[in-house]
Amino acid sequence: MDVTNKLILNYNDIPAMPNVMVKALNVIKDEGSGLNDLADVMCYDQALTTQVLKLVNSAYYGFAQQITSINKALPLIGMDQAKNIIITFAMKPMLTSRGGKILWEHSIRAAVGCEYLAKEFRLMDPSEAFVIGFLHDIGKIVLNVKNPAVYKKTVDLVAKGANIIDVENMFFGTNHCDVGFLLAKKWQLPIVVINGIKYHHNPQSSSMSNFAYIVYIADKMAQDIKREVQLDAGIMKNSNIQLDDFNVYREAILAKSEILLASLSR
Repeated sequence: MDVTNKLILNYNDIPAMPNVMVKALNVIKDEGSGLNDLADVMCYDQALTTQVLKLVNSAYYGFAQQITSINKALPLIGMDQAKNIIITFAMKPMLTSRGGKILWEHSIRAAVGCEYLAKEFRLMDPSEAFVIGFLHDIGKIVLNVKNPAVYKKTVDLVAKGANIIDVENMFFGTNHCDVGFLLAKKWQLPIVVINGIKYHHNPQSSSMSNFAYIVYIADKMAQDIKREVQLDAGIMKNSNIQLDDFNVYREAILAKSEILLASLSR
């Protein structure tokens, strides 16, 4: 058994998928279920209900009228958007407590970036792209839980310009892409999400490369907003996504993600 499998299978503190997320995804997977069934799941969680209503009434959606109940909100946003909100809300405590505020904010920006690029280039369903972007770094949670002190060293080295995959492999014998891939499989997430998690640092190796390229680009755009970033020309040469001006797209995505972050922080 390799290091990655041992980490996922044998480590007692590997996070479980949040309960409300499990229930909601089960409803969404069931073709016989509808918005009323999803509303029933959400109504049992007062904090989730409050968060959904705050977000639906925020500038991120921009509805003209005030939405006062889940039953009114869901028909307006639909099952896919509701799923995204639930996943975002359900994962926030795990991401912030085990990965810190930086990982949480990065995950939101990457999710918005994936959604935006998916709409722009019509390569995949934007709702599905949002989920991949939001969960692409879940492997970092596992590595941080295993050894917080060592993972802080990893973060510090990466901040100085080191390659994150190389540093993780050096310290842990594995990396957040491979760990996240196995965690996503354990959670029984859709194959497109699992694939995006595994290949977001080397999309050219993916059998679903269009999706993986979207995550790779959004991940880059969601990096430290105070510093300039750029795409690897070697990685991008076989991509179907051609950005005329990387920074124009990045600014639009970051602006939209800040609206979502502000709404989720209230």
